[in-house]
Amino acid sequence: MIPADSDSVPGTTIDPQFTAKLRSTASVLGRRCISQVSGKELPTQAVAAGAFSQRGKTTKEVLLGITGKDFTLIAASKAAMRGPTVLKVTDDKTRHLNKHTLMAFSGEAGDTINFAEYIQGNVQLYTMRNEADLAPTAIAHYVRGELASSLRSRKPYTVNLLLGGVDPITHKPSLYWLDYLAALAPVPYAAHGYAQYYCLSILDKHHHPDISLGQGIKLMNMCTDELKRRLPIDFKGMYVKAVTKDGIVDVEFDDDKVVKCP
Repeated sequence: MIPADSDSVPGTTIDPQFTAKLRSTASVLGRRCISQVSGKELPTQAVAAGAFSQRGKTTKEVLLGITGKDFTLIAASKAAMRGPTVLKVTDDKTRHLNKHTLMAFSGEAGDTINFAEYIQGNVQLYTMRNEADLAPTAIAHYVRGELASSLRSRKPYTVNLLLGGVDPITHKPSLYWLDYLAALAPVPYAAHGYAQYYCLSILDKHHHPDISLGQGIKLMNMCTDELKRRLPIDFKGMYVKAVTKDGIVDVEFDDDKVVKCP
């Protein structure tokens, strides 16, 4: 007979020590963290490290996105890094999904390329089969569904994304922020990686929905200047691309500009 307070399933037996390990998650009260197994207080650093690992790692790649009156601007850093080592200085972290939709990605090296090319291939297959381009909104929800399915598998993708474009019918620009937990949010501007710590305040202050493409590029320059000034990582410049009703175009960007600290 199984006790009423038992966590086991009828017909099975569970080792008490195994049950104790399952219940050994730390209870955090303020800055105190007590292990339910040993009864000893854990160091604050261990608590912070555990909480950070649950949230996922902040990548060293820089992704920025801005929407304006009739465009979406997406920028991605050129450096491919593994730890403190720069592996490549011309790494394009964007993929053209169709004529009016662009996706930028960051995260684990293998996951990013595999997932981006998988999405790109499926969107292009839909276009060929149906002779019609999906709108950025439809693609964003499709990508979110794929991430959600992956999250519930044995090998989830660790990928953070910015997906932007212009609706081919209404010509309305849009930008979507997605993370590795399959969260999806339509936003006027966005950032991934360390850029979010330095650039979101600038975008919050200077962005407005009716900015022109020239003003958007100027705002992007303000963000990259702040990164060069304050971020102790050389991200080797940025690839900047604009999506308009006429398609996706590369934007010339001055990566050699020297920014002096005050």
